[in-house]
Amino acid sequence: MANNNIHEQIEKEREEARAVCSTEGATSADCAAAWDAVEELQAEASHQQVKEPKNSFEKYCDDNPDAAECRIYDD
Repeated sequence: MANNNIHEQIEKEREEARAVCSTEGATSADCAAAWDAVEELQAEASHQQVKEPKNSFEKYCDDNPDAAECRIYDD
């Protein structure tokens, strides 16, 4: 769900960048900043896709953090 939302945000930022560049000029600082915002969102979307899905044990520990097998002890 969040992944879908970020793609919508990217598309919105692209449209805004195109509008800024058409009014301010392709070499303007505002145009560059608008496209930088698009690139940052694309990088975030890529980063979210790289995350490994949780295995069964990790999901169990998320649901049962007090279970004996999920306890973490500091040295």
